[in-house]
Amino acid sequence: MKTENRFGPKGWTPERLGSLKGKTYVITGTTTGIGYEATRLLLSKGAKVVMLNRDGTRSAAIIKKLKNELGDNVDVSFIHMDLSILDSVRRAALKVKKQVPNIDALICNAAISQIARQEITIDGFESHLGVNYFGHFLLCGLLFDKIEESKGRIVIVGSNAYKMGLKRINFEDMNFDTHYNAWNPYAHSKLALMMFAYELQRRIQAKNKNVQVYVCHPGASRTDLIKGENLNKFVKTLWAILSPFMAQSAEKGSWPLVLCATEDMLKSEAYYGPTKRSELVGPVDECVLEKHVLDRKDAAKLWTVSEQKTSFKWDL
Repeated sequence: MKTENRFGPKGWTPERLGSLKGKTYVITGTTTGIGYEATRLLLSKGAKVVMLNRDGTRSAAIIKKLKNELGDNVDVSFIHMDLSILDSVRRAALKVKKQVPNIDALICNAAISQIARQEITIDGFESHLGVNYFGHFLLCGLLFDKIEESKGRIVIVGSNAYKMGLKRINFEDMNFDTHYNAWNPYAHSKLALMMFAYELQRRIQAKNKNVQVYVCHPGASRTDLIKGENLNKFVKTLWAILSPFMAQSAEKGSWPLVLCATEDMLKSEAYYGPTKRSELVGPVDECVLEKHVLDRKDAAKLWTVSEQKTSFKWDL
């Protein structure tokens, strides 16, 4: 798919941002990496940010850090949510609806990656699919009416991993009970998340709803995503060696998230992120989008399966 260079040779940068005072952003996964950097950037422009994280202690430390850097008057708060537990997502969404008057953008950023051995969530999902996809599918559905009331948007943080792995939804074995490895389930979860986003765009347009959905990716960014005791040791070691040379900062990795949360007149069925060196780094703009992620038949099937597995029926 051919793309156009909308933002010029330097791509999108935070220099395009004006004041965001009066705007409210709800973000998943903000205690580190691109989620933290996106939060910091939005707050620095006067926005209110509500962080949805599973670790209350780390969230409190992040709030203290942000206030120390940006001032005590920054409007940042925390609501507990564990994406691996659907009941936790439901409780968090209820609190958001009660406590947050408007949502200008819900940014679905939190993710896990490279889990070395198969793990199953309490709801029976392979862990990558449960956290990266099903949790966000449910969260978007539960908050959709609130976002529409605000004439807001949903930002889906995808990954170029969607181009790898099976390149299709593994309907016959969604938990990878056979042939599990650390890579394919992650790629599968991000493909599912992106296919959901484009299907959501189509359903919104068909019903003339007042919500925009945009998809981005951070490229190769130096974050804590590929760290932890349960992750693939080879991948962790390789990343530790190569990331100083082939990756960009987490700050730059957050720019596509902020672009999609704030910029006007973005395209649907588009994909925004770094555009150089195989889309790992470089100026942020529209990227090439491969056809398999736009497969409407599989997207519709995935939607039906997702409603069944999360016990949530969208009004779309």
